[in-house]
Amino acid sequence: MFSGAQISLYPMSDDFVGVITSALGALDPYRERLRIETDDVSTLIVGTPDVVFAAMQALFVAAAKTGKHCVLHATISRGCPGEPDDPICAVPEMNGPLAPLDERKAQALAAVSSIGQSGQPVAAQFSLYTLGIGQHMDEIYGCIDFIKSSGVFDRSKNFCTKLRGDAAPVFATVGEAFVRFGPPQGHVTIDLTVSANSPSSI
Repeated sequence: MFSGAQISLYPMSDDFVGVITSALGALDPYRERLRIETDDVSTLIVGTPDVVFAAMQALFVAAAKTGKHCVLHATISRGCPGEPDDPICAVPEMNGPLAPLDERKAQALAAVSSIGQSGQPVAAQFSLYTLGIGQHMDEIYGCIDFIKSSGVFDRSKNFCTKLRGDAAPVFATVGEAFVRFGPPQGHVTIDLTVSANSPSSI
């Protein structure tokens, strides 16, 4: 399998370079388990989904802790048929058959409920796409049921679902949506935007 994310971090600050470069240190604990490539538009991080989401959360929280309005945008994908398998992405438990939907919803809720707190409040919106399967709407509706019980559901919006809460359960909720819905070896993508310290929330 191939899994990873193209991410871009946008601090709304005159010192945006300083905020970004200081936040990059938060990726250090994950670098040996990721392949990281940066250009002038985004940074690609490739690895197992748990490490990819942990690294994204760490990076964003480090930037948001400055108190500046920060936004992270990510295009996240697993199982893309146009990408070669990569050993750094191997997740043995994602090689089996698709478990019943109710079982996967319960597993996702249990995983999110075990997550601690980061101390950084965030808002987020995301869209899930389970590609190449006939029952894709069953998977999406199942994911929505999970999200509504996750503790960070804010509201449904056109084309996406809005989350609000501490960064740790918010990122964990999106991560569970990514790995629990759609076939284990299927093509699944997420479009994610996360915001912190927005003046619009005052």
